Amino acid sequence: HFRPSLTHPRPLNQVVRALQAVYGTKSLVLAPRPAKLGLGSAYAHGLKHATGSWVILMDADLSHNPKYISALVAKQAATGADVVSGSRYLSGGGVAGWDAGRKLTSRGANVLARTLLGLAPSDLTGAYRLYRRDTLAALLGRCRCTGYAFQMEIVARAAAAGARIAEVPIVFVDRLYGTSKLGAHEFAQFLAGLARLMVVLCRRARAPHVGAGCRQRIILFV
Repeated sequence: HFRPSLTHPRPLNQVVRALQAVYGTKSLVLAPRPAKLGLGSAYAHGLKHATGSWVILMDADLSHNPKYISALVAKQAATGADVVSGSRYLSGGGVAGWDAGRKLTSRGANVLARTLLGLAPSDLTGAYRLYRRDTLAALLGRCRCTGYAFQMEIVARAAAAGARIAEVPIVFVDRLYGTSKLGAHEFAQFLAGLARLMVVLCRRARAPHVGAGCRQRIILFV
């Protein structure tokens, strides 16, 4: 049983209220906020309204197909993972609707982050994930990055804290309506967040494999 909680801006509110008339307010929760306050705070806000010991975070525009929820849950049951991430870069995964430049940017950002941080997961910037509730709550209190770097930071901090991370392949489908928010500013934020995260993780060195990777590479980055 899943209980969706939506924190989307106002244009979607009317649609959600219409669905609530059909499915009820206990099964579908609308938790609006007065303005856009950042991805991390949106997750924290949604977590307050979620119930149960597991939380799935996904895009509500169906770029993340709900059919993969069962795969996320099955992977967690099989591995005992604290975080299960939908990966576009595992065999069987992919992206539909992006041009070559967008694909290259996303792939390059992931390779760069994985290399510099010494992380194993293949998709650090994806947002389709299943979290153990306690793990997510603890991670949200530590994350400082904004934008697309936030997804990278939450996985990096999970690994540094010793959380078990697993992945399943998914196909991400670009939105049919609206425009992407990924641009030069967001990519600059990602690079700044990556540099800051390298310094933080090296300083804390909570996990030996993360700390060792940072010590070997921070000099090259600086």
